[in-house]
Amino acid sequence: MPAQPVLNIGILAHVDAGKTSLTERLLFDAGAIDRLGSVDAGSTRTDSGEIERRRGITIRTAVAPFRVGGLRVNLVDTPGHSDFIAEVERALGVLDGAVLVLSAVEGVQAQTRVLMKTLRRLRLPTLVFVNKTDRPGARGAETLAAVRRRLTPHVVPMGTVHGIGAPGARTVPGSYEDPAFRDAMAEALAEHDDALLAKLVEDRPVTPWELRRTLARQTARGRVHPVYFGSALSGEGVADLVDGIVRYLPPARCTGRETTGTVFAVDRGPSGEKTAYLRLFSGAVSERDRITLHRQHAGGTHTEHSGRVTSLAAVETGPPGAARRRAAAGDIARIRGLPEVRVGDRLGPVRDGADHRHFAAPSLETVVRPVRPEDAARLHSALAALADQDPLIGTRTLPAGGGTSVLLYGEVQKETIAATLAGEFGVEAVFEPSSTVHRERLTGTGEAYEEIDRHGGHAFWATVGLRTEPGAPGSGTVFRRDTELGALPLAFDRAVEETVHHTLAQGLYGWPVTDCTVTLTRSGFVGPVSTAADFRRLTPLVLMAALARARTQVYEPCHAYELEAPADTLSAVAGALAALGAEIHDTETGPEVCVLKGTVPARHAADAERRLPALTRGEALWWIHPTDDRPHPGRPPERPRTDGNPLNRAAYLRHLTAVRA
Repeated sequence: MPAQPVLNIGILAHVDAGKTSLTERLLFDAGAIDRLGSVDAGSTRTDSGEIERRRGITIRTAVAPFRVGGLRVNLVDTPGHSDFIAEVERALGVLDGAVLVLSAVEGVQAQTRVLMKTLRRLRLPTLVFVNKTDRPGARGAETLAAVRRRLTPHVVPMGTVHGIGAPGARTVPGSYEDPAFRDAMAEALAEHDDALLAKLVEDRPVTPWELRRTLARQTARGRVHPVYFGSALSGEGVADLVDGIVRYLPPARCTGRETTGTVFAVDRGPSGEKTAYLRLFSGAVSERDRITLHRQHAGGTHTEHSGRVTSLAAVETGPPGAARRRAAAGDIARIRGLPEVRVGDRLGPVRDGADHRHFAAPSLETVVRPVRPEDAARLHSALAALADQDPLIGTRTLPAGGGTSVLLYGEVQKETIAATLAGEFGVEAVFEPSSTVHRERLTGTGEAYEEIDRHGGHAFWATVGLRTEPGAPGSGTVFRRDTELGALPLAFDRAVEETVHHTLAQGLYGWPVTDCTVTLTRSGFVGPVSTAADFRRLTPLVLMAALARARTQVYEPCHAYELEAPADTLSAVAGALAALGAEIHDTETGPEVCVLKGTVPARHAADAERRLPALTRGEALWWIHPTDDRPHPGRPPERPRTDGNPLNRAAYLRHLTAVRA
């Protein structure tokens, strides 16, 4: 265990709610930095990249340490823009608690709701900080009511604001000596505590000590959320928030004897050397240790890679030369010496069926080409480096100079990648308009096999038989064996399994195949003639033949939406949504406001958002998040293949010949 308790917290918010300013204020007030950085001036501690400073938004996850008394706090400043939700996802997996920031001027915004829904689902201990109370237009009671109505009813206000909306706004913390404060807190906590409820019903006194203990316990379990008010720029109310962080967010705990941890960020130095940020959950790692990292791929395969830690520094305050070279449970460590490390790698085994993602995969795809053809190789290397930092971008090289495809969450992310390629790698690139990424699912069962032809009938010294069948929704890709254990040498068996997962990245229409089970039904080899390459080259032919017999259906990604609009615009809004293929599942109509809930195809979500202001006098609130996909209507869209097309044997064999040459 660390010598002192350590707490890893995240700062999350909608864009421009003041998240980075709050980070600067916390670091300054704790003495971790000697001056306050400015988002407008591009001088903040956590927004260190040129693009982040220029745009005034956080893009990459950053870690900044400070101390409060005997508590070491690692503050993880995460992106607020929805296009960088994958960065938020990775941060959530390493946190002990969170502070959700919202603006007293803008109130509860779309991304605020997405974040709170996720935080509550994970039961991550969370405090709420209502920022900008000193700005014109700031509202206190209205903002708190919106939090209860649109985020969660389970909140406990920890103070009030005098003179809200004026430069001199002052935060007044609640006092446990105040009967009204105690009564309001007791009523909120009693919803999750039968013993406390009984005391209230029987009109028995509840002591301040009981309230503090109950609030700490329920906050630690993610059941209630203390709410603080203040201004990150002036510092008003921030001391009360820090007191809440210390009192109510539980510090890191060791989760077992085995050494376990997660790599949640990767930086590259000017020379290309990687620095990985590792959160340790149990055990310890020291400089010069040899460690093995495990990786779970989207298709379901597991790989591992090992290396020696050449440099390790536990993230904490103090001069760099004094950094600890040993990290224990709860620590975040910067490590070097692992050239293959990627975001998402895990120290300790990856369990089958474990899904650590909290957000859906990107639903957009674009094709990137270099402005200068001679930069094609540099562009490929640069995108590979970016994939180390964000594996979900899913690059793939298209054939015959077709460029490289990249997966995206949104257009701001595209702009950021373009700026990063130019600024950090010196590669000017052009991006095609984004298109939707579909999926394929099996509609039946299919089998195929090819046996070794000792008379030279086909080009592979391998026998492979495969059966494909639909899997349970959400199961991904499962590989099984009906052959005897040990029937194939390990290298040949592994070649078949890895190639199955790789081949399913492009189904009958070129889209990734998901939720299916592939079973190895036949296998054979001739020693010493057969090689693993024979199995890698034959497996796509057999697998695609089995898929063709099973058949697949193309599914398109969808978003669940929630729309608030003036009640008198309901008819126009519903008509516009229906024209875009949206479904309305629930309608709530009040005297002034109507709320629609349903699903909309991802390809039309941006169109819907653009049309709504004109239909609702600019008063619509539109909130979406990825949800289940659905069959694509009409003729299935096709995606260009990059695998030589195993559906066409002659073309595939020519492709293999060209690759060998």
